[in-house]
Amino acid sequence: MSNATDAYAGAAAHTDVESLIDELIARVGKRIVIGLPLGIGKAATVINALYRRAKADPSLSLKIVTALSLSAPAPKSGLEARFLKAFLERNYADVATLDYDRAVRSGELPANVEVTEFFLQAAGYLGNNYAQQHYISSNYTHVVRDLLLQGINVIAQYVVPDPETAAGMAPRCFSLSCNPDLTLDLNVELNRLKAAGKPVCRIAEINDNLPFMPNDAVVGVDDFELIFAPPKPHSPLFAVPSMAVGPAEHMIGFYASSLLRDAGTLQIGIGSLGTALVHSTILRQHENERYTQFADLIKLQERFPVVADIGGVEPFTTGLYGCSEMLTDGFVQLMRRKILTRPVYKDLALQQALHALADSATVEPMLNRKASLPLIDALVTSGAVGRVLCDADLAYLKAIGVMKSGVELREGKLYFDAYECTADTTDTETRTALEDALFADELLDGILAHGGFFLGPNEFYDALRNMEATERSAICMTSVRYINSLYDHRLGTEQLKIAQRAQARLMNSAMMVTAGGAAVSDGLDDGRVVSGVGGQFNFVEMAHQLPGARSVLMLKSTREAGGETRSNIVFNYAHQTIPRHLRDIFITEYGIADTRGKQDAEVYAAIISIADSRFQSALIEQAKQAGKLPKDFRLDAAHTNNFPSTYQHAMQQLDTSFTAETPAFPPFPFDCAFTDTELRVGKALKWLKTATASRAGMAETVAKAWLLKTEAYEVDAKALELMGYHGKWNTAEGWRAGLKAETEFRLFLLAMRQTADDTEA
Repeated sequence: MSNATDAYAGAAAHTDVESLIDELIARVGKRIVIGLPLGIGKAATVINALYRRAKADPSLSLKIVTALSLSAPAPKSGLEARFLKAFLERNYADVATLDYDRAVRSGELPANVEVTEFFLQAAGYLGNNYAQQHYISSNYTHVVRDLLLQGINVIAQYVVPDPETAAGMAPRCFSLSCNPDLTLDLNVELNRLKAAGKPVCRIAEINDNLPFMPNDAVVGVDDFELIFAPPKPHSPLFAVPSMAVGPAEHMIGFYASSLLRDAGTLQIGIGSLGTALVHSTILRQHENERYTQFADLIKLQERFPVVADIGGVEPFTTGLYGCSEMLTDGFVQLMRRKILTRPVYKDLALQQALHALADSATVEPMLNRKASLPLIDALVTSGAVGRVLCDADLAYLKAIGVMKSGVELREGKLYFDAYECTADTTDTETRTALEDALFADELLDGILAHGGFFLGPNEFYDALRNMEATERSAICMTSVRYINSLYDHRLGTEQLKIAQRAQARLMNSAMMVTAGGAAVSDGLDDGRVVSGVGGQFNFVEMAHQLPGARSVLMLKSTREAGGETRSNIVFNYAHQTIPRHLRDIFITEYGIADTRGKQDAEVYAAIISIADSRFQSALIEQAKQAGKLPKDFRLDAAHTNNFPSTYQHAMQQLDTSFTAETPAFPPFPFDCAFTDTELRVGKALKWLKTATASRAGMAETVAKAWLLKTEAYEVDAKALELMGYHGKWNTAEGWRAGLKAETEFRLFLLAMRQTADDTEA
């Protein structure tokens, strides 16, 4: 096999990565500033080869600018390592690792290589001084600008060729698939630099495990100067398995789902809170009796009037449209269950006409999918077409899917099969003919979800790959600058975005919230970065600009740290991601705080009302001392019973009173990457982690483990096998390997015993 071919529309294609690196250096020189996509789209083979070359050649200067360099979990202890061994082998054994990231984590990066990221794998680099010092804080919409400021001259990413290419023929296009988010705009800038005579190089690494995403994600082969076609099989995509959704997360998701408005817009992020929101939204649509029964149990609308004001508990009729920087598995779940059913369109006049009709009580649910007399009237009113149709009007109506392709216009009359009528859209006979025969079956090129990048479990990737082409065409992976802001963009104007994003609910997660309404989502008060701003600020700001939109920040009210329960609602904090002047809606497992346009005293009261009751008194006292609450302030009695047992009891009541095969709020609503044995062991290790979080807890738990009598205890054979333990504890073949190892073994047995009858995941 030759190292270079012309099989890709004349672009230089390589099957040997070292020859590709040679040509790259010949094109741009030995000072390389390379941009890699966020998440899973990094050209792993190419960047690993380039990193190896830089290690071997100190005269080569390599700067890597990227975000979210993903790596498999790194076990921290003996038991954790034993538990994760089989899981890691099953899920990550064949996934390409990133050599530069391994060097950053180990502190072994050579002096001629620099790595900087604008979004870090969450909490993965808190103790890494190099990563902390080289982090760039940037809104997602500003990253292209900042890449140019860094001097970028190379980009490299995974692509997938058009699967419809005939056998033996060269593909003429690639899909950017998981990562058009920045590349679409970078291409414009790099073309400008190239035209100015500056050396730039765009590298495509083919990975046929990517789903071919159509629409904006499709680019020409000639958009790349170099193409790498590695031998098959190609590297599997890095998967982020779905994690368990606990009762607190489910409560947050339930509250958030009640704020969705039919015919509205939804943005969500990755993680268990997004999963919980999607699950409750499906419950609202398909098990509405169960959903409303729970709403009544917790007195949802009585305690939180904002639900009736901007949301609801009834099923969706028109459905939702998704617009999110990250396309998550949740959007596919909503598509499958016919909730993500409101398409939007690129044509401004059509979208504005649909937007204008959206509040009409006489409009049918299929308005956004099919032509109708109200729609054509709205197009006439807006001036998009004339009252009496001309040739240009008819061509336009055919192009957007209002009129059938076979309709003809001759001498002021419309003809189709046996139909003949005037071209005057107000004529009674014409209107009858339009409804009976002339209207097309469906508006063309509707998009149900826009996304900038995607990341998720393997089941999600499988779903995208296995979709029918028509279903996949309803997903548009596109520029993050189109999605995350309202400013005009070459892919769509501000007017178009406003018309598409009706009743937007922009849902994001936070780590902490202050009583005054500031949010902490990406860093700690000592300056260390947990993750990054990403697009959160963009979406919160957009919610304050977009008519009818609301920003919703979700968080658990408490966290466990050092063996103690601590409040995530704090009086103040020395780091903020979202300033308090952009405060809007906050949700914890205890309810909804609507703070938009409210006075400070109202804001403090609302946010404290959704805090855990173990911390409310202290927060109230701090607010009173600061003069933010009146001295005689008392919290409404409806919000003074904020304890985990309260909502857990309500969930149990629902499952007891409502006959169903499955619980209303299961720990894994959609898919689970863990085996049943792994779930049992994981639950035990979670208990053990909590029990040993403090010094006193550690001492007490170790003592119990050594005093544990196991003769009457049946050891879980599959769990022992998973953990690499063989034989029974009380036999001559019992497992022994020193004091530390045996202590771990005994702790494991204790944890399994403690959680054997615990039905809570």
